[in-house]
Amino acid sequence: MNFERIKEKLNILADAAKYDVSCSSSGSKRANKNKGLGDSSGMGICHTYTEDGRCVSLLKILLTNHCIFDCAYCVTRKSNDVKRAAFKVQEVVDLTINFYRRNYIEGLFLSSGIFKNADYTMERLVLVAKKLRLEENFNGYIHLKSIPGASDELMREAGLYADRLSVNIEIPTEQGLKLLAPDKKREDFIKPMRKVKNEIIQYKSEKKLIKSTPIYAPAGQSTQMIIGATDETDAQIMYTSAYFYKEFQMKRVYYSGYIPISHDERLPSIGTDVPMLRENRLYQTDWLLRFYGFSIQELLNKEHPNLETDIDPKLSWALRNLQHFPVDVNHADRRLLARIPGVGMRSVDKIINARRYRKLGWEHLKAIGISMNRAQYFLVCASSKFEAKDRTAAQLKSLIMGNSSSKWRGAYSSQLNLFESNANVTVS
Repeated sequence: MNFERIKEKLNILADAAKYDVSCSSSGSKRANKNKGLGDSSGMGICHTYTEDGRCVSLLKILLTNHCIFDCAYCVTRKSNDVKRAAFKVQEVVDLTINFYRRNYIEGLFLSSGIFKNADYTMERLVLVAKKLRLEENFNGYIHLKSIPGASDELMREAGLYADRLSVNIEIPTEQGLKLLAPDKKREDFIKPMRKVKNEIIQYKSEKKLIKSTPIYAPAGQSTQMIIGATDETDAQIMYTSAYFYKEFQMKRVYYSGYIPISHDERLPSIGTDVPMLRENRLYQTDWLLRFYGFSIQELLNKEHPNLETDIDPKLSWALRNLQHFPVDVNHADRRLLARIPGVGMRSVDKIINARRYRKLGWEHLKAIGISMNRAQYFLVCASSKFEAKDRTAAQLKSLIMGNSSSKWRGAYSSQLNLFESNANVTVS
């Protein structure tokens, strides 16, 4: 193995993989010594998290950054003048095993540009996972990026060797995809998603009857959308997410703020800020839909097509629906408790458990860990320390904002311009 050439490929293809946010960026600084293979400082090591909160380190790379497509938003598009590289299948296998033996990683996150065609590329991704499982007896985590347009047979095989599969929807709407990637079809993204969903269901059913049936894609599937490259509203983005959660049982939908990389009149200009605050608000909305019992129509609709930038989406909903407040924490059901600004789901569970033994007052709620700065205006408890007062939504917002601090405060004004420019887009 030519270590210098492998290291050069690793630098190119790990850097190209950083735009996929399905696992977070690396914080490792462990350096290479004595020209050994396995420098984790900027060499493709990323961190993701399991359902129980455990941090897992992954080798995150592309198989190749060659691509037959010319998507305007993509750094690996065929017209972009970047240095190209491609791993051989065995090189990825050897890299994974070498990093694993040095305890740098616990798994592999493998994506790829598309060279020749979808099946040719997907076949090589599957072969990497197959070799790791069957030849190296590797039982670590493997996440494979499904290639849009890949055959059902390859998708079925991929799920037998990978823990998670994902295909990035890339642009939230079909119109946006046609604008920036006219060579791609939305159905090519949908087809592998549908295949994975159906295979997961089928294998689960068979395993109930035959215990030796393997588990297909045990970590499910996910997808990612680029935010800010086109002019979709937040409502359009979240309606798209809701569709994928419902129709394909996605484990996660990721939102990636567009990083300007191209001088193209269809895209935000070079130097435009990455919409990080907007990305954050979308994740908060996603959380409310998945875990807090909100419907998308409550949070985003024709009257409110975009999320507010200066307050989180649950507080925004509460201020628009003051008729539901104050909530009595000693009698309200789980659904109402979850709608109080400043009260998370863990706090909801603690409240329900604690009030079985006594009436809860402000001191108990503070001990539970709710955010008093927001919650105090939307609930009542067994205490008269705070008297409920009739205040307008604007007054409440001013009070809460005046007593809070946020790392996003400096971004409010610039991000507002992005949302206001999208305000007249029709919600589908």
